[in-house]
Amino acid sequence: MAIEAQERPAVPPMRNEERLARARRRVAALKGFYIHLFVSALVLAGLAAVNVATGGPWWVLWVLLGWGIGVLAHALTVFGQTSRAIAAWEERKMREFMEEH
Repeated sequence: MAIEAQERPAVPPMRNEERLARARRRVAALKGFYIHLFVSALVLAGLAAVNVATGGPWWVLWVLLGWGIGVLAHALTVFGQTSRAIAAWEERKMREFMEEH
């Protein structure tokens, strides 16, 4: 018995627009994370150079710890489940505001 190929129904234009908007948000989130990571690496390298040049205790480690926590939190929101939850919340809020007006 041959299995008939099922045709997929045409995707409504709004759905494609929503997918495009989601893709744009995702790319923007990724771009923001990579910029954050790059800037933090540059600043920390500069601060480490200052710390080495001035001698004394390794105070730059405290900056590394604090900024590292920030970068880690940013990574979790971009790459983890939190990103999807935030996107779903944004979408719900946009629909609420659109229905108000």
